[in-house]
Amino acid sequence: MRKITKRLLGKHQGFHVCPICCILPPYMTDHIILSGNQTQREWALETLRSSEQFRGRREAIGSTRFMSPAGTKRRTIFDAKNGTDLPGTLVRGEGDPPTGNIAADEAYDGSGATYDFYYEVFQRNSIDGFGMRLDSTVHFDRNYDNAFWNGSQMVYGDGDGEIFDRFTKSIDVIGHELTHGVTQSEAALIYRGQPGALNESFSDVFGSLIKQKTLNQTAEQADWLIGQGLFTSKISGVALRSMKAPGTAYDDRVLGKDPQPAVLKNLYTGTADNGGVHINSGIPNRAFYLAAIEIGGYAWEKAGKIWYVALTERLSRRATFKTAANATTTIAAELYGKNGKEHVALQNAWKTVGVI
Repeated sequence: MRKITKRLLGKHQGFHVCPICCILPPYMTDHIILSGNQTQREWALETLRSSEQFRGRREAIGSTRFMSPAGTKRRTIFDAKNGTDLPGTLVRGEGDPPTGNIAADEAYDGSGATYDFYYEVFQRNSIDGFGMRLDSTVHFDRNYDNAFWNGSQMVYGDGDGEIFDRFTKSIDVIGHELTHGVTQSEAALIYRGQPGALNESFSDVFGSLIKQKTLNQTAEQADWLIGQGLFTSKISGVALRSMKAPGTAYDDRVLGKDPQPAVLKNLYTGTADNGGVHINSGIPNRAFYLAAIEIGGYAWEKAGKIWYVALTERLSRRATFKTAANATTTIAAELYGKNGKEHVALQNAWKTVGVI
């Protein structure tokens, strides 16, 4: 009863948690406006304008729930045809053959991989736990440099072709954004400061795990990059973020340098980025990476299970890094034994990043 009640409450609280959860951090867009050429600045400004129109409407959008039979996945892909009206024109439903529209087919495959991951690994029926239909809209706006979860569906831009490629290209981006729906339904972490950074970090963690499971990679084999492949060849960088080495993902004239800290002593304390929700997520991201590497094997089996239990059963909306460290370390001891390999790995990871 406690878990069901918490999940139902999370659904309502979640609409006030994250007005619109985007994969692209705002400081990237800001840097493009400052350092890009005229065309790039125009693209960045248009991305900001298009995103802003949803911020005041997310509660109304998110209040509509679509249910499908338990234990089944139901994906529905729409095409905005470079407009901004959602959801757009239906182009592919569950079980339909590929359309030949690469973005639509990537959104279909990526949302399916996300559903399968949560169902097979954690026996979770869709992202809300109750069979929510997975709707996606592709080709949103023109040269739109972002992908976002609006409370009830996914939306993907095509990128501008100079800085960013299409946002359906990286499966971990799809997994990341859909995981915001899981967080919205569970811990409902408020989207500011350390709780907001944890919100972003959980999405990075499970986005990476979805990619790893799809590729059948162990923790050692994984690249631990978020958004690898989104940058065009003109950009000096490998991804949006690196869980393994926060602060090293890119260093580019137009985008600037990756600002993520790897340890708590370098925590960003300013007001930008909702108090550093994308910036400071590098700290818990690195803690997860370190724990997964020390535990070894497939990261979703043990480290992922610990993080999932923390998100769905232990953390509340104002959780801090210290709260998350204590919760995951305790869960590791409960699941795998006090002072066991997993418990020690969690202690070592959070100590290394300076949280405990």
